[in-house]
Amino acid sequence: MGLLGALAVALGAFGAHGLKSLLTPEALATYETGVRYQFYHTFAIGLLVALKGKSWLNNKRLRQSALCFVLGIVLFSGSLYLLALREVHGLAVGFLGPITPVGGVFFIAGWALLFLAPRSEPKENLLT
Repeated sequence: MGLLGALAVALGAFGAHGLKSLLTPEALATYETGVRYQFYHTFAIGLLVALKGKSWLNNKRLRQSALCFVLGIVLFSGSLYLLALREVHGLAVGFLGPITPVGGVFFIAGWALLFLAPRSEPKENLLT
């Protein structure tokens, strides 16, 4: 979690100060979207860490959610970084376009798993 947060800060600062003169406004906006979503999901992973071990939550679902968030950051934010920087690095990265939505699906799955993490009470406990 700490590494993802530190990378988000570093990438955001690099975008704001190092890339402003190198990228078109559209490419810079794409890059900033990657940073923003990396931050959002780094905070979400922090929430999962804080919730870990709570008896009313399914910890397996929390781990699955965290994994989905990490994969989402790598695929969604990572592909946006590379797509935005193609003017700078000159690599053919058009194939990454379809990868970005896959990362988004991992983000959605992570949130869905977090939603499903609370344990339901067994019926016999509801009557006592």
